[in-house]
Amino acid sequence: MIEVKNISFKYAGGKHLVFDDFSLELKQDNIYGLLGKNGTGKSTLLYLISGLLRPKKGSVSFDGVETKKRRPETLQDIFIVPEEFNLPSMTLNEYVKINRPFYPLFSTTVLEGCLKDFDLTTDVKLNALSMGQKKKVFMAFALAANTKVLLMDEPTNGLDIPSKSQFRKVVTQYMTGDRTLIISTHQVHDVEALLDHILILSQQKLLLDAPVAEIQEKYTFEYRTPDQMDDVLYSEPSLQGNAVIAPRKDDSPETQVNLELLFNAVTQGRI
Repeated sequence: MIEVKNISFKYAGGKHLVFDDFSLELKQDNIYGLLGKNGTGKSTLLYLISGLLRPKKGSVSFDGVETKKRRPETLQDIFIVPEEFNLPSMTLNEYVKINRPFYPLFSTTVLEGCLKDFDLTTDVKLNALSMGQKKKVFMAFALAANTKVLLMDEPTNGLDIPSKSQFRKVVTQYMTGDRTLIISTHQVHDVEALLDHILILSQQKLLLDAPVAEIQEKYTFEYRTPDQMDDVLYSEPSLQGNAVIAPRKDDSPETQVNLELLFNAVTQGRI
């Protein structure tokens, strides 16, 4: 569905390549978590996939068409929610009337459902909203656009605790069918229950590209006492005991992936 093939990219005036001969394949009907330290290129990758940035070498393709060509039939199936953005001085109703024609599968039902969950209405003035409210409005529109690919950069930044729960609810409810969602985030606890595939970026390379089910099958995530550490691959102290990653035994139940622990273990080369 999305193929990133041998790309190199550097910002104008930049001294270092963000990506160098980097490749990645993303399949439909998945919710990907894109994780990485600051400056590893997470946001840049989203912009390259959307066609808003162009690779210096290599290609980024969606359904066989390079996104840098920005063809209308391609753009109508890709939507990006940046970390920071401005909305125009108009009501949401007016915004929808202007922009919904660009998305043939736009669903008013989905928009109204999201807004209801977010405690917002279509008559809100966009320029009068707080940052968190703007995010909720724009994410509601993004889900309603019903594009095959939805890209979200730090979607829970600026959201209060109830709104983060509402965000998980609307994503679970409306990201259905053969659509693909890629969430770039540092707030792993906000989204870990949504994800079914994990990508961990480091400088110019991918450290991990694995389905959550595969990680659960291979590793156990749990708390242990100091006398239970013999087979531990990675551990961190916590109030509940040592948070550990260990090889999963065939007869033991699968455990929920601790994304923060997994990220630290992978980036430190422990697994």
